[in-house]
Amino acid sequence: MTPNDNPEEFYAKLKTQLADTSLWPAPYLYKFIVPSSAIKIKDIETIFNHMGAVIKKNESRTGKYTSVSINVTMKNPDAVIAKYKEVGKVEGVISL
Repeated sequence: MTPNDNPEEFYAKLKTQLADTSLWPAPYLYKFIVPSSAIKIKDIETIFNHMGAVIKKNESRTGKYTSVSINVTMKNPDAVIAKYKEVGKVEGVISL
């Protein structure tokens, strides 16, 4: 199931899983696939700005896409989900 199938159900399930598997605050690893556009990548970086996030980017072999991994300490499952929703507003981004 992806956030696009049924967002409310997807995020409710994710929140339960996060609450059951971690003690909060906790480090969390976000992974996204982004069309290789400096603007889109910068939009994602801006969402995690001033949070102490470690951001790693890796361009695909063809250069068409870039994987963006973001390791950041989050306060709770709700904060994790809020960031997914923010990034979801950037066109063409796939959350992994």
